[in-house]
Amino acid sequence: MTLIHVDALCALADPYRADARADHLFDAAMREITAFHQQHTPGYANWLRQQHCDPAALDMHSWGQLPPIFANYLKKRLLFSESGRDALELTSSGTTGQKSRMRYDARSMGAAQGMVDRIFQRYGWDTPQTPCNYLLLGYEPSEHRTLGTAFTDNFLCKYAPVKQSFHALRHNGRGTEFDPFGVISALQRFAEDGAPLRILGFPAFMWFVLERMREMKLPALSFDTRSLVLFGGGWKTHADQQVPKARLYARVAEQLGIPLPRCRDGYGAVEHCVPYVECAHHHLHVPTYARAFTRDPRSFALQEHGLPGLLQFVSPYITSSPAHSIVMSDLAVLHRASECGCGLATDWFEILGRAGTGKSRSCAMAASELIKDA
Repeated sequence: MTLIHVDALCALADPYRADARADHLFDAAMREITAFHQQHTPGYANWLRQQHCDPAALDMHSWGQLPPIFANYLKKRLLFSESGRDALELTSSGTTGQKSRMRYDARSMGAAQGMVDRIFQRYGWDTPQTPCNYLLLGYEPSEHRTLGTAFTDNFLCKYAPVKQSFHALRHNGRGTEFDPFGVISALQRFAEDGAPLRILGFPAFMWFVLERMREMKLPALSFDTRSLVLFGGGWKTHADQQVPKARLYARVAEQLGIPLPRCRDGYGAVEHCVPYVECAHHHLHVPTYARAFTRDPRSFALQEHGLPGLLQFVSPYITSSPAHSIVMSDLAVLHRASECGCGLATDWFEILGRAGTGKSRSCAMAASELIKDA
């Protein structure tokens, strides 16, 4: 497979580059990947014709018009190209509910992981000389090794050597359960050790642990200021208990001593592996490897900045599935870079919540049910 422009775009060193060169490269890469799927993904070319879409008529400003795949559709059917036939398969949900299944060939996974590399380097989080302790607010890897979240959490451990680690979701012989007392014990042990701490995973688990520590009147812990918190996933079945991110970050700072700028959130999905990571102002900026749009939930028309709608991503990184234009299940508002002030030059988006109340379930939703009354 020779995809010169796709490779060049995904290799851009600045993950938030926004200039004419980046726009032209994105346009060329989208033409390249669309042509690839027309040739190598069964039924894709015919589907574009049915949608009355001629990719040759699109340009760098109109790729949002490329007919998207619905992320929820991937809970019903596995879509892959010729390169995805024997590729790595990841799933979105845990022990119950509908699962999205996605195939990632080496090229696609390497492109997505390379984006994470450059974002971590941009923020100074790639520290191979600094061993860290890890609190992983997700599944132990053995049973859930194909879960997108477990795959991601363990991948993110590569940016600083693992000194000790603890998973919040443990095997109990019958299934998986949330272990708040184990988490508290691990935090206390890590604090005594003195190494920087990295916390990765679902934010709901962190909140419930902090609440339990407060109820038990446990003293605040203190961690190295080089510690890092990177949340991912939502609250789902515990949405009624969800707290604003600012409040959660404040409690992390109060009870663990980790500075607010070192607390970040990320957005991603097994259906779309491009990383969206909060800036220092806690806004989710779109990296140069993708473009974001919103669509009116009723008419499905593309919308201007500032209007809430279904979140659509376009990115040419993926060859193993025709998911280079995809609509997520989340409602969001898209903002211009100038509305942030952090210095990054790309658009950013604000997640408003999950659209609809159907039976589709994400990994975070399945995991959040394990909290119960812990």
